[in-house]
Amino acid sequence: MKIRNKYLLGFAGRFAALALKLLVRTLRFDYFCIGTQVIPAENIALGERYVFSMWHEYVLLPIFKFGHPNMAGLVSKHADGQLLGHLLGSVHMGMVAGSTNRGGVEAIRQILRDKDVHRHLVVTPDGPRGPRRVAQVGVVYIASRTEMLVVPVGVGFRRAWRAKSWDRFAVPRPFTRARLITGEPVAIPAGLKMVQLEAALVPLQAEMDRLNALAEEWAVTGRLDPRSVLASMTDFPPTA
Repeated sequence: MKIRNKYLLGFAGRFAALALKLLVRTLRFDYFCIGTQVIPAENIALGERYVFSMWHEYVLLPIFKFGHPNMAGLVSKHADGQLLGHLLGSVHMGMVAGSTNRGGVEAIRQILRDKDVHRHLVVTPDGPRGPRRVAQVGVVYIASRTEMLVVPVGVGFRRAWRAKSWDRFAVPRPFTRARLITGEPVAIPAGLKMVQLEAALVPLQAEMDRLNALAEEWAVTGRLDPRSVLASMTDFPPTA
């Protein structure tokens, strides 16, 4: 059942935020960074801006572990986007209107108008409607137009509840293993045309798939070999 009433959405958002904050505190969490240290946000040097790209089903853990006032989430105008907006607000993150499956045009306009030039963006490139784990071109369009670096993110849970939604949205069970991996930031050349954007999306999709598989395996087994992670990094060729 979808909630349409804005007051009920607000109540549900506040209740969910409190419950999720308490839940995340119970998790057996670990984090692995490939290359540049990009989280927590306060560690990022002034003047650097990043687009953090993660699958829609796994957005809860990054928000509640690393959400920061210097970050904003890309939020659609659908009801699920409004609920996500309440969760973002609970950790003092900002919101940018738009979605990656519509090219990110609205997001570009808001980002370019934003006076806070140090704000980073969190996007779910398969959202808000899917297909699941299939990145839409909007994420590289945003990066190309704003010259923000893209950070692919992988997430995994040992045990989780799964919604019967298009993305099989994951809520970790209390006290389970939770793992997060951030990849090396990727530069998308400025001013790319549509065909070039689609070409630039291919290695990003591959890296997100790779990191998510590594994070899920790490969560299940409790083991991660950093040498194998670095040895199999996706190559991002320069886009002409």
